[in-house]
Amino acid sequence: MRHAERRAAEAARRNREPPKPGSARATLRTPQEADRIKASIGELHGLTQKLRALQKNLNDGFFELGQILGEIEDRKLHEAKGYSNIETFAERELGLSKGLAQKLVRIPTLFQPAAAKALKLDALGRALDAIDQAPQAAATRAAKLPLKPPR
Repeated sequence: MRHAERRAAEAARRNREPPKPGSARATLRTPQEADRIKASIGELHGLTQKLRALQKNLNDGFFELGQILGEIEDRKLHEAKGYSNIETFAERELGLSKGLAQKLVRIPTLFQPAAAKALKLDALGRALDAIDQAPQAAATRAAKLPLKPPR
C-alpha cells in the first residue's frame, strides 16, 4: 500500500509543475483557443454541408453559394482548418477552381439577387471579366496618347 501512495504523491507533484519542453506531457496540453477553434470547425462543417448541397445544382444555387463562401471568408472560418484563403478552401473542400471561387464570392457583393439569378452564372462570369478588364483597357488607352511637348 505504501508504494502506491508514494507513486500517487509523486504523480500529483509532477502534475503541479509545468511540463518540460519536448516532454511527452507537454504534448498533452491543449491550445489556449481550443474552444474557439472547435466552434469554428463546427460552424464550418455545417456551412460546408450547405455548400455541397448547393453545388449539386450550381446554375440555380450559385448566388447562395457565393453568399456562404463570402460569410466564411468574412468570419475567417477557413483558417480553422488551416486554409490561408477562401479560394484554396473551395478548391480542396468543394472541388471548385480558384477562379470560380473568386467569382462566386464577388457576385453577391456586386449584383442584386433577382438580377443575378435572371442572368445566370455564365453571363455574370463574363460581366466580372469585363469589369476586371476595364481598368486595364483605360490604362492602355492612356498610354497610347502622345505626350504634350514641354513649353
